[in-house]
Amino acid sequence: MAGPEDEARRAKDICYSLLTARPRTRLELRNALLRKEISEAVADEVLGKFSRAGLIDDAAFAEIWVRSRHEHQGLGRRALAMELRRKGVDDDLVAEAVAAVDPEAEEERAREIVRKRLRTMGGVDETAKIRRLVGALARKGYSEGLAFRVVREEMRVSDDAEW
Repeated sequence: MAGPEDEARRAKDICYSLLTARPRTRLELRNALLRKEISEAVADEVLGKFSRAGLIDDAAFAEIWVRSRHEHQGLGRRALAMELRRKGVDDDLVAEAVAAVDPEAEEERAREIVRKRLRTMGGVDETAKIRRLVGALARKGYSEGLAFRVVREEMRVSDDAEW
């Protein structure tokens, strides 16, 4: 029969394995340990040691996650905040990480998304273009006001370029 030391060793191995693949939040690791039938007491003890050693840092995780998902996936602030909350990041840390997204950078990223999609919408009527483009930005977490403004401006630039 496995003793508490064996269970703690197994919990550490699981955490090291998961953290090797990518950074994780404390909640993600805790849930993984519980799924692997590690007791709550052992899971909390091991996670506490990992936190004190600096191997688990939800603030650093949130910062890296926001930067990566904004740059590579084009996600807006709302979508980023929702993802972080789903991963168990504290609301204060979420707000801090999402605030780091520069409003101009967010708008420019939205413009890049619209420009890319506009190139593939040659035969689509204007109303459908607007609906599709605003919908695409909304799904990526951009505010409605920003989405409509960017789509309108980029469509005007696109129309001017055609002449």
